[in-house]
Amino acid sequence: MSQYNIAVIVGSLRRDSFNRKLATAVAKLAPAGFTFTHAQIGDLPLYNQDDDANQADSVKRLKAQIAGSQGLLFATAEYNRSIPGVLKNAIDHASRPYGKSAWAGKPAGILGASVGAIGTAMAQQHLRNILAYLDVPTLGAPEAFIHAKEGLFDEAGDIGPASKGFLQGWMDRYVAWVKQHAG
Repeated sequence: MSQYNIAVIVGSLRRDSFNRKLATAVAKLAPAGFTFTHAQIGDLPLYNQDDDANQADSVKRLKAQIAGSQGLLFATAEYNRSIPGVLKNAIDHASRPYGKSAWAGKPAGILGASVGAIGTAMAQQHLRNILAYLDVPTLGAPEAFIHAKEGLFDEAGDIGPASKGFLQGWMDRYVAWVKQHAG
């Protein structure tokens, strides 16, 4: 049986982040052979091209985690109709220096939860545009714009019954996508 290590990038630093909870809960819907490891992005310095030749240890750690993964799972908040700055900063760091992107070729899935009715639709679209440029094959459908409301998570923090069928279907498609594209 093949093993797939998935790097999880959560675009929110908030302690009680819906997206961190979503990423943790949806990972439990994956089959055996898939492990999900959350990447730490909150300690990255602000990206500065002058640092490309001497990247910080936290940047090297992120790039190594991505390089050692067979896939990516993004769970992002939406700030001002786009991705949070902390997520863009992590993407920029791991894509540099030019020609040495850790992202290239890694299959990805995108999820997002928000209290707004359209979830994180705009942020996810912006993230798809960025990932396309970085040569990250990204699962197109089903899209997962999750409305964070009562019942999304059960008492144990798992996906609640009202959303479990949809998110299990999403995970099944994501697993097939990773298997299809992982090198």
